[in-house]
Amino acid sequence: MAGLSAMEKKLAEYKCNTNEAIQLKLVRFPEDLEDDSTTFNPEYSHQVFGDDEVAFGFKGLKILLYYNAGNLSTLFRIEYTSKVNENFDCVEADDVESKIRKIIPPGFCTSTDDFVSLLEKEVNFKPFGTLLHTYSVHNEEAGEDITYQIYQADMTCPGFRDYHERLQTFLMWFIETASFIDVDDERWNYFLVFEKYNKDGATLFATVGYMTVYNYYVYPDKTRPRVSQMLILPPFQGEGHGAQLFETVHRYYMSSPTVLDITAEDPSDNYVKLRDFVLVKLCQDLHCFLPEKLMQGFSQEMLTEAQQKLKINKQHTRRVYEILRLRATDMGDPEQSKGYRLDVKKRLIGPYKKKQRELAKMRRCLRPEELTNQLNQIDLNMQHEQLEESFQQLVSDYRRVLERLAQA
Repeated sequence: MAGLSAMEKKLAEYKCNTNEAIQLKLVRFPEDLEDDSTTFNPEYSHQVFGDDEVAFGFKGLKILLYYNAGNLSTLFRIEYTSKVNENFDCVEADDVESKIRKIIPPGFCTSTDDFVSLLEKEVNFKPFGTLLHTYSVHNEEAGEDITYQIYQADMTCPGFRDYHERLQTFLMWFIETASFIDVDDERWNYFLVFEKYNKDGATLFATVGYMTVYNYYVYPDKTRPRVSQMLILPPFQGEGHGAQLFETVHRYYMSSPTVLDITAEDPSDNYVKLRDFVLVKLCQDLHCFLPEKLMQGFSQEMLTEAQQKLKINKQHTRRVYEILRLRATDMGDPEQSKGYRLDVKKRLIGPYKKKQRELAKMRRCLRPEELTNQLNQIDLNMQHEQLEESFQQLVSDYRRVLERLAQA
């Protein structure tokens, strides 16, 4: 046993954390290849390497996935200092290459020279589809404003299908439950963000991020666009591109008479914060959200105006109302504060009320010992505590939205 554990210890040295081993880059200039500051790592690699996010069989493993900034032509290479089968008989290293090949499309480079020669062709790369929006962000480091553009594309754009195959590989590393979509389904829309930059006097475009939206049919003649995936690449995160993309896409669908409202599939917490910010920004100027109307409570007028003018559904309109009412409420005034608290808690208590109704049904058909068991699960004091906790969490989320709005 002692011998085995010594062997196990030796083999454990050949385990590598794949989130650290995978090195990603968006390359604009040849010197970026040697510049560690342009490297970023995945947040997740479990979809490729299993729940432990470990590759076995290597010491000093590096999985290089470098992309040209615009066209996303790819360099894929594996480097390591030693491999387990060089030192141990009958022990196999994981087949890292075939795991990566499953998610990156064929046609990648394996040599740096080939990759650099493709980099020279970046000057010919132009964004796909129709330009929807141009905006600029001040860059402290460069001391200048940088211009960004958002485009809407589809699979009929020449070259877009291949580009999208390369782009979607990033999802695996940054969205926990990501999956690739069926690009042959024409109901998908694609929205892309690009940065304009200069290189040797020419204007080039770098990929910043994208969003995919699926258009569901709603009887008899409407559609309900649902946001499926959204990703701003790590080098560009925290600069406001997500809000620009979300608002541009929302405005794109708002202008269509056939769109009923816009939803999202299984949204992350970050996405919900982004949505709150953009929808409140869009709604704050609507007549139905004037402070005096907010203080009278949530109304049908709000639902109607938000849906007809801005294509916002009932659930999201209610959140917008609660955020804007918080802004209009003096929380230092006991009466106003109480009014707000009761109004929000009345909505939050919905699920508990449902449990209460289910309990009443159980009383009629369960044996006493079974009922006690059920009652224990729905302790009233616990409900009040959970309700208060949910309320406080919500108010702190709402305040963050309002702070961001005040800065915008």
